[in-house]
Amino acid sequence: MTRFDHSFLRLCLWFCLVLPLAHALAGAAPEASLGAALAAGDHAFTLEHDGLTRRYLLHVPRSYTDSRPAPLLMALHGGGGNARFQADDAHYGLITASEKFGFIAVFPNGISPLPRGGLASWNAGTCCAQARDRNIDDVGFLRAVVADVSRRLAVDPARVYATGMSNGGMMAQRLACEAADVFRAIAPVAGTDNTLSCTPSRPVAVIEFHARDDDHVLFAGGAGPKAFKDSSKVAPFTGVEETISRWVKRNQCTAPPRVVLDKPGARCIRHGGCSEGAVVELCVTDEGGHSWPGGGATRIVKTRPSSALSADELMWEFFAGLPPK
Repeated sequence: MTRFDHSFLRLCLWFCLVLPLAHALAGAAPEASLGAALAAGDHAFTLEHDGLTRRYLLHVPRSYTDSRPAPLLMALHGGGGNARFQADDAHYGLITASEKFGFIAVFPNGISPLPRGGLASWNAGTCCAQARDRNIDDVGFLRAVVADVSRRLAVDPARVYATGMSNGGMMAQRLACEAADVFRAIAPVAGTDNTLSCTPSRPVAVIEFHARDDDHVLFAGGAGPKAFKDSSKVAPFTGVEETISRWVKRNQCTAPPRVVLDKPGARCIRHGGCSEGAVVELCVTDEGGHSWPGGGATRIVKTRPSSALSADELMWEFFAGLPPK
């Protein structure tokens, strides 16, 4: 969760969030009609869902071809952020990863109190902010985004994945619970399972990234001192180990956990023997705070991310290693 000081918001709102998003949308290719060929590069789209006009950004890698259905990765911004911010390569590197690994990258925008989409949030269950308080149908919206992209591009339905930062990672957890028929695997970053209930229709593979010194979403559970200043916007967060325990149980994993990465500053532990080839993995960094491992520090959260591992690299290695459906 991102902490916003009210005086900072008054001074910097337009310059830090609203205007950049407007520039990003203006700089993307004009919205194409359904059936029109999409060129490689960046595009911006809107769609109507549940009486609201919603937005998403789309990156088509240069390697994309209509003759070969491509994997799709949906990346969800953190609370108080927006789609443009999540798509910023300087912070998260997902455009570069899209080009390297050949996946279609999709950046939806959460519900926002502002006309151009800034300060947005996701309804991930007990969190967060306006999206939670208005009980926004974000699961339905994100299902609609995947369907909309699939009408425009050749998407491999067996390789649709979700990741997200903080509140976006929590939303990815909810997608695994309520849209397992769409999403094969998730890779939450700094976002634990805060769903109200979870009964996936099929096993979903999970790789979770979290820093031990996260001061927003505390590793042991609870909202840290750097979470939203207004505590009513959040709730006590589920701890990381409890989140993993829930997924091990849901996926009926029976094999003893094993260490698959152990290096200075980071460790990954994998739970196998899960139903239908699902895998549950936890990657923990010693440092990095509330940030994206391997990414860049942001102007909002200035903690330097851990360089002990790259979330982008490891999540794609994890996705690619799942057995074919």
